[in-house]
Amino acid sequence: MTVSLVVFLAAYICFVIFPGHRSWVACGGALLLVLSRAVTPSEALLEKVNWNVMGLFLGTLVLAELFLASRAPSVFSEWLVSRCRSGRAAMVMVCALSGFISIFVENVAVVLLVAPVALSLAEQLKANPVRLLIGIAICSNVQGAATMIGDPPSMILAGAMRLGFWDFFVYQGKPGIFFAIEIGALASLLILAYCFRRYKGGRPEAQKQTARSWVPTALLVVLIAGLSCASAIDRDFRWFAGTFTLAVAAVGLLWYALFARWGKTTSLLRSLDWDTTFFLIGVFVLVGALADSGWMDSLAGFLGNLTGNSLIGAYLLIVFFAVAVSAFVDNTPFLLVMIPVAQKMSAHLNAPVPLLMFGLLIGACLGGNIAPIGASANVVALGILRKQGYTVSFRKFMEVSVPFTAAAVLAGCLFVWLVWG
Repeated sequence: MTVSLVVFLAAYICFVIFPGHRSWVACGGALLLVLSRAVTPSEALLEKVNWNVMGLFLGTLVLAELFLASRAPSVFSEWLVSRCRSGRAAMVMVCALSGFISIFVENVAVVLLVAPVALSLAEQLKANPVRLLIGIAICSNVQGAATMIGDPPSMILAGAMRLGFWDFFVYQGKPGIFFAIEIGALASLLILAYCFRRYKGGRPEAQKQTARSWVPTALLVVLIAGLSCASAIDRDFRWFAGTFTLAVAAVGLLWYALFARWGKTTSLLRSLDWDTTFFLIGVFVLVGALADSGWMDSLAGFLGNLTGNSLIGAYLLIVFFAVAVSAFVDNTPFLLVMIPVAQKMSAHLNAPVPLLMFGLLIGACLGGNIAPIGASANVVALGILRKQGYTVSFRKFMEVSVPFTAAAVLAGCLFVWLVWG
């Protein structure tokens, strides 16, 4: 018990201090657990790591990279901006588009993709691009939790709850987490519309964009169609989602190598987010060992004592604890730790499991929007602004992020409570 806890806490502290080396820290911590015999090598690789989630994540990375390289998202962006009647509407629409794309594409890639469109739009409107870039980053962080393929936390939740693709939309005959996230996103867009209120006039002119190919878009449609059948084929979420996603990704890579001619396949593979991939593998082992040691039971008991038998107290504690922690540290290990805690608290209170689990996901995913260092997308957006000559302080960032996050969290969590409470 002591070894598992000490290694996990040391790794978590290092995640905060050395965010650029998180994969080395996670895998190093996992190796240390194996060497200390807290877990055996076979337990670490075969039991602790959820390879179905890893297959889903890695396959989605490949398809997202192909989707970006096809320039299809730029076409969607141009089409939307050209139909806006005012500068404010165009700015809100670009932020909304970044949120929509992040359902399928990793958040940092979304920021890198949409940022040139946003900077061009700001130049046309003679607007300061700071709030627009911040809006793009925090919108991309919101929507990733809406579907099973949007972000690692939603994939992890799917594995823990044995959710299929459509369970994010309708679960046990009730509206799922997708609608809670979308309601939160709509509420937060109203905040952005207020932030952009100075730009009511001036219809922007969008630059004409052409897609290289629509094949990656079609592959994403195939992926969604296949995952929609996952629950019928693999009810326990053990193998189908990861295997099918990797198979579609392999078809995409083969097509890219033979027909795309946009670049080398090896270059595309090198550009994938291998840091997060190995980070997830290491964290699965760290958290798995911690769960076996019994510390999760102790944490669940402690939180249960704080709220007594109050269901709404437990719900609010889970949500706002997740928001507070995720504002400054990576939400993936935190979510892996808290999922069994939320399950045990649900059993203790005889509450619907989705209530605390969906609240946990909302808090963990949206909390990263509060601080500039809370999510990688935020850091990238501020880096782009710095290259353009704009230095953004914590205060300036949080002038947008705090009301945005408050609107998204409160609206989404209220919806979850009304449906599942």
